[in-house]
Amino acid sequence: MKVKIYVYEKCGTCRRALQFLQSRKVPFTAIPIREQPPTRAELRRMLDIYGEEIRKLFNTSGLDYQAQNLKDKLPKLTTDEALALLAGNGNLVKRPFVLTDQSGRVGFKEEEWEKF
Repeated sequence: MKVKIYVYEKCGTCRRALQFLQSRKVPFTAIPIREQPPTRAELRRMLDIYGEEIRKLFNTSGLDYQAQNLKDKLPKLTTDEALALLAGNGNLVKRPFVLTDQSGRVGFKEEEWEKF
């Protein structure tokens, strides 16, 4: 299984997710999310996994989300507009953002990752 994980080095949740993978000897490629956000295709794939719930892909507690007032703007955006925002600003993407050949996850909850 190939695992691609987008992380922010100062994010405690991302560090816990990486430790989780390392402790289970799961090979992965870590990508700095701020410098290299997920592509539109990867974001679209994750959106499909989450049943078209675009809000689940956003880091709603992040400063960039709040500064852009996306709580109010997001419901009015088209899916393409929302994906463009995410692809253009890694700070807006919920992290860690993980893709495998068959699936994907955003955020880190150990019990969910055990099943994943």
